[in-house]
Amino acid sequence: MSDKPELAAFVREHIRSVWAVELLLLLRRDVDRRWSAAELVRELRASTPLVNDNLQRFERSGLVVRDEDDTWRYAPAIQVLHDLANQLEAAYRERPVSIINIIAAPPDPVQGLADAFKFRGDK
Repeated sequence: MSDKPELAAFVREHIRSVWAVELLLLLRRDVDRRWSAAELVRELRASTPLVNDNLQRFERSGLVVRDEDDTWRYAPAIQVLHDLANQLEAAYRERPVSIINIIAAPPDPVQGLADAFKFRGDK
């Protein structure tokens, strides 16, 4: 994944587990669909706290929004987030182990500081 440093930074910043990848890609698959948290739990066969934690993290990151009826949908705040989500889907489909390795790698404090200044701009 060294050939795509922006994607690696995106994964380190926004994706904490394979469940998070699966959740984001599920929401992204049908951008017009609004999901309740319970529907996402059933679809992913995940725990409620896991789904809720990731939804809240994605909301803070500008990847999803919670609508007034407490449903969730994929709605990146800026184009670069959408582009990186597209790249994530392609990389996860073609080379899932490379994405899993980024998720599993221990945090690099210097890289974390650098990543903190990416993707935050035009929200």
